[in-house]
Amino acid sequence: MDKTTIKNESRIARITGRTIELWNFLSSGLWSDPRRTWWLNTLRTANLSVKSFLNRDIQTQACAMTFRTMLAIVPALALLLAIGRGFGMQGVLQDELFRLFPAQHTAISYAMNFVESYLNQTSEGVFLGVGIAVLLWTLISLLSNVEDSFNLIWGVKTSRSIWRKATDYTALLLILPVLMLCASGISLMLSSTLRAIFDFEFMTPVISLILEGTQVLMTILFFTAAYMLIPNTKVKFGNAFLSGALAGTGFLVLQWLFVTGTLYVTRYNAIYGSFAFIPLLLIWIQLVWVICLAGAVICYSSQNVFAFSLDREVSTISSRYRWTVTIAISAIITRRFLDGERPATARDIMNIYEIPARLVTDITDILVKTGLANRVLLPDEKEVYGYQLAVNPASFTIEVLTTRLYTLGNSDFINGFDKNFPNVIPKIEKIEQALSTVASDMLLADISIPHLKTKHNTI
Repeated sequence: MDKTTIKNESRIARITGRTIELWNFLSSGLWSDPRRTWWLNTLRTANLSVKSFLNRDIQTQACAMTFRTMLAIVPALALLLAIGRGFGMQGVLQDELFRLFPAQHTAISYAMNFVESYLNQTSEGVFLGVGIAVLLWTLISLLSNVEDSFNLIWGVKTSRSIWRKATDYTALLLILPVLMLCASGISLMLSSTLRAIFDFEFMTPVISLILEGTQVLMTILFFTAAYMLIPNTKVKFGNAFLSGALAGTGFLVLQWLFVTGTLYVTRYNAIYGSFAFIPLLLIWIQLVWVICLAGAVICYSSQNVFAFSLDREVSTISSRYRWTVTIAISAIITRRFLDGERPATARDIMNIYEIPARLVTDITDILVKTGLANRVLLPDEKEVYGYQLAVNPASFTIEVLTTRLYTLGNSDFINGFDKNFPNVIPKIEKIEQALSTVASDMLLADISIPHLKTKHNTI
């Protein structure tokens, strides 16, 4: 073998080795690096976003939301146009819809015909009340499913109550048409005002650019508001705005692709005829939902990137260490209750005591299921839940904690187990008696917890 061949093989081996090292670092080594530089944070956010996108099965959720959106299109347009008629601005709303969704001009035109029939049929009598009820139920059901999808991405276990959903979503559905009318009016006023002030021919491209930039900003703000208000948890504006900018840009790029691409889809016209817009509409809706849900994933990842620094270690945690952390979190909840402090949120426990998010979420959920803690809505913060002790702290011992966790779940369902293993149950009972004797006097309240109030106030 000549020197050139050896040199080439050595170079290939080095490149392969460095590629493997880079892959290992990007996939898992990021979370073990203690540095918090901006480029590492960006890589961590991208890493967590990809993992969350795959783990939450966003594609399947987008398919489900596409089906629900198709069911809600006609009721949604009916509500919009009915309110538009009340203001005498039905034509303005139609023009606004065509402007917002230029890629679906044909689909909106077809839907308008159904809407006209729908509104004509619901003009009088009992059918009017039934029709409105069905219309609102369809739209509230769609928004509820959107909230469930966002909560799944954020790992939120509790959603809004039925009453909150009915009132909040109904108010949103009634306000949205008014906002669309206001947006259209503002756009027209801004256009006429700029053209009156800068009545110069060379300023026309600048004015057009300003108006287009305004539309882009409104799209970004729409997604930002969705990421902040829909999940049943507290979302920071900075993270929501970043995700809204990415999702809004993706949505506008998708619009442009569909507007320019419809000229090259004549094959659909040959196959589907006058209904060629239907498969294109389905594809467009699904891609819009993929963009929307992907933006929610980025928002979640960017806000929680530091909490996942030990995610790989949590996946392989030992039973002993999980039990140790469980006792520590139980002691935190107990001590804050005795000191009269605000119930600790999951984020408090993560940030103050530097416990990984996934471990905090798993343990607090188990404590709630066993009845040792309650999830309570904090009065001083919107949609933020804390964990409050649900038992008497004077009798909350290690034995009580062990028994509750030890007996959580189904048991004694294997037929013939006692006969096949007659010596197992007596030995287990001896272990339990020994543990009870040792741990019955160990109060959770006696475990010292560092009071980091200064750090807590900075959260």
